[in-house]
Amino acid sequence: MSQAEAAPGYSRLALIILTICTMLATLIQALDSTIANVALPYMQGSMSASQDEINWVLTSYIISCAIMTAPTSFFVSRFGRTRVFVLSIAGFTVASVLCGMAQSVAQIVLFRLIQGACGGALVPLSQTVLLELYPGAKRGMALAMWGIGVQVGPVAGPIIGGWLTQELSWRWVFYVNVPLGIFATAGLLIFLKETKLNRVIRMDWLGFGALSLGVGALQLLLDRGEIVDWFNSTEIVTEACLAGIGWYLFAVQTAFAPKPFLSPRLFADVNFAIGTVMVFLVGLVQYATLALLSPYLQNLAGDPVITTGLLLGPRGLGTMLAMITAGRLINRVDVRYFIGSGFVIGAYTLYRFIHWTPDVSGTEVVVLGIIQGFSVGFIFMPLSTVIYATLPLELRVEAAGVFSLIRNLGSAIGISVTGALLTSNTQINHEIIGAVITPFNHALQAGGVGRFWNPMSASGAAALDHEITRQAQIISYGNDFKLMLVLTLVIMPLVFWQRPARNVVSVPAAAQADAMH
Repeated sequence: MSQAEAAPGYSRLALIILTICTMLATLIQALDSTIANVALPYMQGSMSASQDEINWVLTSYIISCAIMTAPTSFFVSRFGRTRVFVLSIAGFTVASVLCGMAQSVAQIVLFRLIQGACGGALVPLSQTVLLELYPGAKRGMALAMWGIGVQVGPVAGPIIGGWLTQELSWRWVFYVNVPLGIFATAGLLIFLKETKLNRVIRMDWLGFGALSLGVGALQLLLDRGEIVDWFNSTEIVTEACLAGIGWYLFAVQTAFAPKPFLSPRLFADVNFAIGTVMVFLVGLVQYATLALLSPYLQNLAGDPVITTGLLLGPRGLGTMLAMITAGRLINRVDVRYFIGSGFVIGAYTLYRFIHWTPDVSGTEVVVLGIIQGFSVGFIFMPLSTVIYATLPLELRVEAAGVFSLIRNLGSAIGISVTGALLTSNTQINHEIIGAVITPFNHALQAGGVGRFWNPMSASGAAALDHEITRQAQIISYGNDFKLMLVLTLVIMPLVFWQRPARNVVSVPAAAQADAMH
C-alpha cells in the first residue's frame, strides 16, 4: 500500500504494525474462547475441583466478556480509543499471567473474570481501528485480514491448547497470550493516534448495573446450585433474589428511562426478538457441546489431550465453510431456508451424540464436529442478516451488542446447566445401576468377571464401583445431548414466524466474528 493509500497521519510502517496488532488483539480473544476447553480435565485434577467447579473457568470468562462488551463505545468516547484499547490488551495479558499462576479454583475464576472484562472490548475496537486505518476502497481487504484472526482462533485453539497442555502444562494455555499481548500493546501505544474525548456523553449506569447484577447473580445460582443443594441453601435463595431484583430493575429502567441502556424498540421488532431466542440456543448448544466433549474424550474414551485438541479443532472449519457458502448465496435464497437447514443439521449431530459410547472413532468425532460447526455457520450469519434487515439503521450497532450478549449468556448458562445435570444424573444413574449389582447377580459370578469385579473383595468392589460410575457418566452425557436436542426441536418452528428479509444488509463484522467464537 502506498503512502497515498494510507489513512491520513499514518506511515506505511505504522499501518502494517497497527494491522498486525489489531489482528493479534482479535486472535488472543478468539483463542481464549476455546483454548482452555481441552485443558479442563488437567486443571480439574491439578486443583482437586469438581466438574461443576472447573466449568466456572469457562462461564466466568464468557459472562464477564459479554457484560463488558456493551459499554465499550461509552469508554472510548469518554477516555479515548487508544487508552481503552491499550489498557484492555495490557489488562488481558496481565490477567492471562495470573490465570497461569493460579493455585486454586477461586483464584483462576477471579482472574478469568478480569480477563473477560478486559477482552470484551478487543473485538469491537479491533474492527473500529481497521475501518479507520483503511480508506473505503480498501476496507473489504482490511476486514478480510481481520477475519483471519477471528477464524483461526477457534480452529487453532483446541489444537494449540492440547499440545501445550501435553508438552508443557495447562498453565501455558494462558501464558501463550503474553508475547502476543506485549507486542500488540507496544505497537498500539507507539503508533495509534488518540481520538477526541467527549466529556458530555452519558451512560445509563442504573440499567447497566441492574443488567450486570441480574446476569451475574443468575450465573452464580446456576454454577453453585448443584454444589450447595440448590434452594435448600441460603446462598442460592439470596442469589435468586438478587437476580430477580436485577432483572426487574433492568426491565423497569428499559421501559421508562429517557435514554435506557438498551432501547426497547429492539425487542418490538419480530425478527430481532425471535433472533435473540435462536441465538441464545445456538450459544448454549455450541459451547455446552465443547465443554462436554473434551472431558468425554479424555476421561471416558481415554484420548490424550493433544489428540482431543486435534479432534475438536476441525469443527471451526465447518463454521468457516458454512459462512462462506451462505455469504455467496444469501442474496439468492431466502435466509430462513439457511436457518431452518442449520437447525435440522444441528439436531442430527445432537442425535448422533446421544448414542455415543467411549469407543467412538476419531473419524466420527471429526466428521460430526465439522457438521455441527457447519450448522452453526448456516444459522448464525443468515440469522444476523435477517434481524438487521428489519431494524432501523440507528439501532443496528446497539443490536450487535445485544446479540453478542444474548449469545454469550446462552453459552454460559448452557455450560452451567449441562454441567450440573451431568453431575446429578451421574449420581442418580449410579444408584439405579448399583441397585442391581449384588453378590447374587449371576453375571458377576462368571469367569474373569467374577474375579475382577468381585464385590466381596476390596479391590473388586473398587473396580466394580469405578465401572458403575463410568457407565452412569456415559448415560448422563447422552441425557445432556438429549436435552439440547429437545430444545433445538422446540425452537426450530420459530423460523416460520420470521419475516423475509427483502432488503438484505451487510452483516456487521463484529457479528460475523461472534459466529466464530
